[in-house]
Amino acid sequence: MSVQTISLLGDTLKTDIQAIPQRYLIRIDSLSKLTYQEDRMVDHMIGEARKTAYAGDYRQAVQLFTDAINQFPDKPRLYRHRGHRYITLRAFDLAIDDFQRAAKLFEGQPDITEKDGLPNEQNIPLSTLQTNTWYHLGLAHYLKGEYDQANLAYENGLQVSDNTDMRVAFLYWKYMTLRKLGRDAKAGALLEQVSPDMELIENTSYHELLMVFKGVFSPDEIITEENSELDNATLGYGLGFWHHINGRGERAKEIWQGVYEVGNWAAFGYIASEAELAQS
Repeated sequence: MSVQTISLLGDTLKTDIQAIPQRYLIRIDSLSKLTYQEDRMVDHMIGEARKTAYAGDYRQAVQLFTDAINQFPDKPRLYRHRGHRYITLRAFDLAIDDFQRAAKLFEGQPDITEKDGLPNEQNIPLSTLQTNTWYHLGLAHYLKGEYDQANLAYENGLQVSDNTDMRVAFLYWKYMTLRKLGRDAKAGALLEQVSPDMELIENTSYHELLMVFKGVFSPDEIITEENSELDNATLGYGLGFWHHINGRGERAKEIWQGVYEVGNWAAFGYIASEAELAQS
């Protein structure tokens, strides 16, 4: 086991660097080889760093992104990807710096679709450089309790989102951010933009949680045995938040503690649960 970082509650967080599933290795390797064959050096460097992160060595991934930035300092994609892994390592300020740098570099430029490191079931990339940058910048601020800044980032992300999946992701985090800020009426208005019949490819957990916030779904409807560890971290944080805003603070803490004890510590729902426990 390799020590990667320290949680906000003081626990040592480790990974088994060799634990990446073979089915993911095949998909990641094929993407990495493709970008290399296309002689797109930056894409290749990103692919190798992402592969390293998926294998669990987040510190080495950050170093690879840093090496790439030293070689290509004007490429916003490199800062956005390194910022993601700074979030994983709980280095939120460094993450914010990277996302802000990325945003300055792509300002006034056309957006570009980002290839998925782990393609979805339909192999349709849904996110872009700009949506990913604003999404992760908002998250870094949210995890620090900087909700005004998070709200601004999520609003910027909504403005450049061109598909239902990304809009749902931004609406989910923006709703919770507005509730954190005490702007309950504005948060409620956001829920008018979501409905049970929305067609999604990836962000079904965010959609289901928005339906719980809206009172359309019950928590029991969205917890199933088929949920992945990532889904469980996402759903766990969101359901804990739902209990919290409805006056059941102790129940919220129980759920967040349960997410924390599962140990899927790179998941955003896990980090958010960890942050709530650290701030309580």
